[in-house]
Amino acid sequence: MSARPERVVPDAAREALVDGVRRGVPSAPDAPAVWRLSAFTGRLGELSGTHASAALTLAFRLVLEAQRRGEPVAWIARRGNAFYPPDAAEASVDLEALAVVWVPEALPAARAADLLVRSGAFGLVVLDLGPAARLPAAAQARLSGLAKKHDAAVLCLTEKHGDRPSLGSLISIRAEALRTQRVEDLFQCEARVLKDKRRGPGWTHLEICRAPDGLR
Repeated sequence: MSARPERVVPDAAREALVDGVRRGVPSAPDAPAVWRLSAFTGRLGELSGTHASAALTLAFRLVLEAQRRGEPVAWIARRGNAFYPPDAAEASVDLEALAVVWVPEALPAARAADLLVRSGAFGLVVLDLGPAARLPAAAQARLSGLAKKHDAAVLCLTEKHGDRPSLGSLISIRAEALRTQRVEDLFQCEARVLKDKRRGPGWTHLEICRAPDGLR
């Protein structure tokens, strides 16, 4: 996705700005669901959004968490449609520790992800597949099985609205990324979980982010 990741506003400021907003609304009292790497670990996931969505912001939240836990992360991107490195760095992502793989389209991305997850070295592998992405059922089955075997998170980024079908039935968790402007350079970034085989769909994650310099 070519959208740029926003910077997350510090917790104290965010809480003051969004009184009453609940992050990670649980589907059941004994099964809290929050936007954390643990919600995606061992699973094949999908995060959808349009060009001006918060998909990159939400994806980089997971990248940052993985890096802080010492988990290697790989980002597989299509040439000419990658994230903007200065914005990722400003969001505290360690670019030197982020492995980036360039591919022409979705199928080579799946093959690259297969090799990376199969190595057992990565805690998170992100596939930026873009619009009209298609992954064969066989590729999804392999990635799903490898994610579970190696306790890794495999996250596919796709460009489409939430009412469009997911990549396939083997997607274990799918969310739609949304972004709405609040005041001046502050935006509300939202992840609406449309599918969650582990906890059930319907939970939502909200946070207030500050736009990068290029979007002010």
